[in-house]
Amino acid sequence: MALSHLKVLDLTSNLSGPYCAMILADQGADVIKIERPEVGDDMRLTPPFLGGESAPFMTANRNKRSVIMDLKSEQGLADFKDLVASADILVENFKPGTADRIGVGYDAMSAINPRLIYCSISGFGQTGPYASRGGFDLISQAMTGLAAICGDEDGPPHRLPIPVTDICAGMNGAIGILTALAAREKSGRGQQVDVSLYETGIALGFYESASYFATGENPEKLGQRHRGSAPYQIFATSDGHIAVGASAQRFWSLTCKVIGCEELIDDPRFAGKAERVKNNKELVEILEKELVKKTTNEWFELLDAEGIPAGPVKNHKEMFSDPQTVAREMVVDIEHPTAGATKVLGIPIKLSDTPGSVRRPAPRHGEHTGEVLAKQEKGVAAE
Repeated sequence: MALSHLKVLDLTSNLSGPYCAMILADQGADVIKIERPEVGDDMRLTPPFLGGESAPFMTANRNKRSVIMDLKSEQGLADFKDLVASADILVENFKPGTADRIGVGYDAMSAINPRLIYCSISGFGQTGPYASRGGFDLISQAMTGLAAICGDEDGPPHRLPIPVTDICAGMNGAIGILTALAAREKSGRGQQVDVSLYETGIALGFYESASYFATGENPEKLGQRHRGSAPYQIFATSDGHIAVGASAQRFWSLTCKVIGCEELIDDPRFAGKAERVKNNKELVEILEKELVKKTTNEWFELLDAEGIPAGPVKNHKEMFSDPQTVAREMVVDIEHPTAGATKVLGIPIKLSDTPGSVRRPAPRHGEHTGEVLAKQEKGVAAE
């Protein structure tokens, strides 16, 4: 597997850091999850549970091994430093300053292992006036403009109901680590990767930032509308909803023909993308009157037959049973020693020659402590 030669120490908890380390584990890296005595990763307490095990924890921590280690004790810190000496990557998501205080900060760890790539994921980054604050997805969404542009046009700010900055910060962390690995091939030295939920949230506001830089005005809340494309949203049908992305001129003309509104093609209000965006409210009202005349599936078949980007709005049960989801192996069955037969998400990054895989379930708390430390004492590399 692509990363099977790498040893990763995962000091993280909750979601952003574990997700970052999971990406590396899925591609073959030996990820050793260092957990506190007693509860371990806070995510272990997150419902729902299967056989006493947290389902979210099991999804974010598959392919890892768990070692209980008290870094506040002299022996625990010494054992950890022994692991660092032979590690390639360390991932932590402590509040900035915490790692230094307990003796596992970047300077101390790179002194032990100059080739170590040290990834820090935090709420606001390692520098700046907010660096000492804790980080949560909710706060990041609120402070980066994401919540301000989400929700109904005339409604209050709205949090995306997915932990978007947590997940994407984990992705950015993995990108940073792989970039640092490439740099190490040339320099022979490791470095610190500094990723924050805050900057991740800012970066996700791509269209909004471009709009603000161009106009100097705060981006308005759009509801279903797209800032630069139309029609490009979800519409009601007679029995559900369908997403239609017909903003490109060729798709717009085809859509008008499919729904029986060819007169709209030459309507000056909708002549080009910019005109359609400007007059989107009127456009949506016209399209909605037509789209409620047929079922979601009827419209999808008509639109799809013409190559027009469209898709039915599905719930999770429908999505997970979709033949495309199945064909792309995005649901993986795995046996957990405590929870029994479980399912986790598949791997979204497909490599043709060295594909990743889900090889082992998430570890029980401290399940591999004896195994890892015994090999460390013998000076044998972890499998």
